Amino acid sequence: MTDRDRYIPGVPCWADAVHPDPAAAAEFYSRLFGWACTDTMPEGAPGHYFMASIGGRDAAALGSIPEGAPAVAVWNTYVWVDSVDATTAAATAAGATIISEPCDVFDAGRMAMFADPEGAPIAVWEPNRHRGSLAVNEHGGVNFNDLYTRDVGRAAEFYGAVFGWETLELGPGMVMWAMPAYGDFLEELNPGMRAQMAEMGAPAGFENVVASVVQIEPDDTTTPAHWGITFGVDDADATAATADGLGGKVLSEPVDLPWVRTTTIEDPQGAVFTASQFVPENVDRSAE
Repeated sequence: MTDRDRYIPGVPCWADAVHPDPAAAAEFYSRLFGWACTDTMPEGAPGHYFMASIGGRDAAALGSIPEGAPAVAVWNTYVWVDSVDATTAAATAAGATIISEPCDVFDAGRMAMFADPEGAPIAVWEPNRHRGSLAVNEHGGVNFNDLYTRDVGRAAEFYGAVFGWETLELGPGMVMWAMPAYGDFLEELNPGMRAQMAEMGAPAGFENVVASVVQIEPDDTTTPAHWGITFGVDDADATAATADGLGGKVLSEPVDLPWVRTTTIEDPQGAVFTASQFVPENVDRSAE
């Protein structure tokens, strides 16, 4: 592990999106989040891959839709693993459907993508040169990865078998994916982290959280199981207004929830994401 690594196996480490027009997507997100986007594909390559950075630190990426894939704009979640091949084999044994077989991505790393038993696609990343997102939990950085599912129990069996995740219930309707080794890693990386979180009133075990679970409502028969992306923002209302002005669509207006003010946005090409503003005083309001 290098001194820059902020991930261990089993932790989501990267997010990218595919778009019919990745250059237009790069323009939208650059104006929305202040990203600096650079196309990293060689000249003459059939597609594009815009690396997005914040202050020189990798945040996410925007690429072309792979040949043969559906022409749908979507955000993807990547999980850091020791071995893409071994993880893909474990996922297959647990009921996954392979979308993309393990392959090397130049000298950046090795990846694969599969769908969980309910059909939610997720990618795995065995790092080499590329060590995941460095700009996180800040304006324009990934703040959370969110599984939308109808069957939490089935998902728990699958992700437990593949990544060693456990479910952590933080309250009514609040279920998270947790991995105790992650809390230990973060405490080693940032000594005193657990004490600071306890002082802030964070729920017990929150330091172990690697992702969230969102139960799709029973009467929602159209939303497919999927992995969503939440970006941190300084001002959820301003982000929603800016997205609207740039041709995006605000699917859910900003709303206060415990710890956050959040809004769901669809970009001009149809990729959906959540923007979340950290508002710790909402915890007190939620108890009123």
